[in-house]
Amino acid sequence: MTTTHIPVHGVRSFDRDLIMKAIADSFRKLSPKQQFRNPVMFVVFVCSVLTTLLWAQALTGHGEAPTAFIFWVMVWLWFTLLFANFAEALAEGRGKAQAAALRSSRKDVVAKCLSAPTKDAAVTFAPSSELRVGHHVLVEAGELMPGDGEVVMGAASVDESAITGESAPVIRESGGDRSAVTGGTRVLSDWLVVRITANPGESFLDRMISMVEGASRRKTPNEIALTILLAKFTLIFLLACATLLPYSIYSVQVAGSGNPITLTVLVALLVCLIPTTIGALLSAIGIAGMDRMIRANVIATSGRAVEAAGDVDVLLLDKTGTITLGNRQAVAFVPAPGVEEGRLADAAQLASLADETPEGRSVVVLAKERFGLRERQLEEGRAEFVPFTAQTRMSGVNIGERNIRKGALDAVERYLESAGSHLPPLVKHMAEDIARRGATPLIVTEGATALGVIELKDIVKGGIRERFAEMRRMGIKTIMITGDNPLTAAAIAAEAGVDDFLAEATPEAKLKLIRKIQAENRLVAMCGDGTNDAPALAQADVAVAMNTGTQAAKEAGNMVDLDSNPTKLIEVVEIGKQMLITRGSLTTFSIANDIAKYFAIIPAAFATTYPALNALNVMKLATPQSAILSAVIFNALIIICLIPLALKGVKYRALGAGALLRRNLLVYGLGGIVVPFLGIKAIDMLLVLCGLA
Repeated sequence: MTTTHIPVHGVRSFDRDLIMKAIADSFRKLSPKQQFRNPVMFVVFVCSVLTTLLWAQALTGHGEAPTAFIFWVMVWLWFTLLFANFAEALAEGRGKAQAAALRSSRKDVVAKCLSAPTKDAAVTFAPSSELRVGHHVLVEAGELMPGDGEVVMGAASVDESAITGESAPVIRESGGDRSAVTGGTRVLSDWLVVRITANPGESFLDRMISMVEGASRRKTPNEIALTILLAKFTLIFLLACATLLPYSIYSVQVAGSGNPITLTVLVALLVCLIPTTIGALLSAIGIAGMDRMIRANVIATSGRAVEAAGDVDVLLLDKTGTITLGNRQAVAFVPAPGVEEGRLADAAQLASLADETPEGRSVVVLAKERFGLRERQLEEGRAEFVPFTAQTRMSGVNIGERNIRKGALDAVERYLESAGSHLPPLVKHMAEDIARRGATPLIVTEGATALGVIELKDIVKGGIRERFAEMRRMGIKTIMITGDNPLTAAAIAAEAGVDDFLAEATPEAKLKLIRKIQAENRLVAMCGDGTNDAPALAQADVAVAMNTGTQAAKEAGNMVDLDSNPTKLIEVVEIGKQMLITRGSLTTFSIANDIAKYFAIIPAAFATTYPALNALNVMKLATPQSAILSAVIFNALIIICLIPLALKGVKYRALGAGALLRRNLLVYGLGGIVVPFLGIKAIDMLLVLCGLA
């Protein structure tokens, strides 16, 4: 897999400048308007304000609790808010730093506007900021691309390192699936006539800046659902804590001794019991998930797309370039009975001399290596090459009386039948046998005689079978999409280890397959780069378009892969899974925390009202005040400790849902119970040592 990086990837999570800016932003986010967006942290904000007022009252000599105790509770409640803001600001800061780097790479250049979509048309000059959709421009060697567009004439070598980070130049040409160009890239050779496809402010680079900056980020459905769940937990604990004060007062009046619980203790109890940890980190987890996608050189149009990637049930993968290396190679000449292999190789090479495809060139090379056939001198005017077309599915050459053709099995059968001949059953059997082995057969004929078969071999990528096994363990079904015949497709599918395949795939067949899977309430992911992929990309739940693909494909998809690597689809799913796993793990840890904090605060809070509750002081905390203060301090510090995990993400492991749940409960559930016991006890001992208990 090619590992390339857009220039903004140099932004690290914990650069000094980034941290200083995040600290400043933490204070700016303390406004009620900002806090109100997060119900859990808004409750903490209100509690912080309330303890501040209680401390101010205590300074006048009318405090409900010792002034120092109220002061330290107040300080650590504000710290809890600041730490939550810091997590979000740090995640946002990475995106803003990346956006700034991208803005610095954006240039306004002078464009050569054409009056018509031809190189020889009249030229006028205009700044790129004035270009609109439909304008045609000429871009020559050494010039920057003035905007996003589609090549309508010409072919050229283009340096796209400013966008993809890939140093090797690429070929862009009119027609086909390699016609899209991006503003800011540089033409290295030749020239291109480009039709502009994006207005100023709507270019790919502009959308990329918007995404990495997080300006258009909205909460995803799962994130909204979790926010509602956390709000319900908060409301339940709020109602529970609100009823404790009258019960405490009533108990003291009935018993005639003891002291009722104070507001400061109730506030501390509420903040410690509501899910503050996940509430503080929830936004940062979502932002960091999108950031990890960007670091993989994939631009998602929304957080919803990233989240959907984590819920995918079925992966549709193109065979060529994803499962196989992409270029089929000629590996053998299989002659028909009575035909010498040298004669077959001679005819196959002649038919391939004008074939510039990797397959055609490999036939020429194989004939050279096997039989020394090289430097063929064809007299001018005698050779008439027949190009390959999608309709005939054949190519060849006419040299005098020799009419040589090579092509697919069914196409050659029809060709021979039209010439009053037929394909010998033995040759057909040889071709089918080659197809069953996972190779591609090409039949070679001269006139009405079948000379034999060329065997083209698709090379399955190393390690791809193991990747598919990982997908299967995660409960994800893999389906290979190919234009090959069913026999060839079945053999390659078996070798690669995919679960199913769609052979002789057409745009209509892809769309039908996706709709059928979605009708079973399953989510589908696929990638594509051509205009014919656009309908299926638009229908898929996660649609990764190649950056080198057509404009139609990029507009239909909800993600764009800057590296144009079809295998990236697997990585996209893993990143989406990692975001969901991170969110679930930290939610489990946050809720489990409450058990330890319950044993720390409840006995301390009601020690004077209900002395029997001292039996629950299993941690043997020094005093009621140190117990409450230790829990509040731990509640704040654990947020800071978990920020690196929230930004980096929980390590992805290819496990099934059941195994993942068990592991999640063991590590983050049990850990969420044990860690607070140890942390609160350590803080209590430290407070005693410092004389603050």
